[in-house]
Amino acid sequence: MIHRDLLGSIEIVKVVAPLDVTDNTPFVGAVIDHSKYSGGYYAIMSGVLADAGAEWTVLLEEDDAVGMGTKNAVADEDLLPAGTGQEAAASFTQANDGVVKTIGYRGTKRYTRLTLTPTNNASSGPFAIVFVGMPRLRGEVDGA
Repeated sequence: MIHRDLLGSIEIVKVVAPLDVTDNTPFVGAVIDHSKYSGGYYAIMSGVLADAGAEWTVLLEEDDAVGMGTKNAVADEDLLPAGTGQEAAASFTQANDGVVKTIGYRGTKRYTRLTLTPTNNASSGPFAIVFVGMPRLRGEVDGA
């Protein structure tokens, strides 16, 4: 029997270090290079969200250039889980204390970047974001 462990099958990349924003400054994540992965998703973790009425909206952008100079919002059909409204489902309201939400990417662009934008946040919005990727196997190419 072959024994495989999960830790040897994934790579976790810091996108936004744990940070508590006390205003409406967006959390702009690190750019992820999908050429290294056969699949993956973002995990967004909240702490205690203090402001009634505050919201944090997810935007996932894609580009073929690392500088994201010609970026565009990822189309619903290139987000996971399949369907529509995935970014809304991955977004947060003040009621989402201590919650982890995920959103995946299956598009064809090389790079993505996730931004979490708060509104009505005046005192506490602690978040951390990581990308959990499945590294490509030796010799694996897109479409194989």
